[in-house]
Amino acid sequence: MLETLEECRKVLNESNSRESAELLSIVILDVRMRLKGIDDADLKALCDEMLRGAASEPPPPSKQTQDQPRRPLLRVVK
Repeated sequence: MLETLEECRKVLNESNSRESAELLSIVILDVRMRLKGIDDADLKALCDEMLRGAASEPPPPSKQTQDQPRRPLLRVVK
């Protein structure tokens, strides 16, 4: 099942359906978490730790210009 989902995501990326590919990535993550026995609390703890670490590091120089839209940050909320 994961192979099929990964292939679908690859096709979506190649056809410039980036938003759909990103949504499918979330589905793939959910399936992998279930297979590995990782629950929502573990994922939330990981996200919190990553955000804490990112807040303590200086931001890298931005390559974006005002013409480019900023990608939204994804958060898993259940």
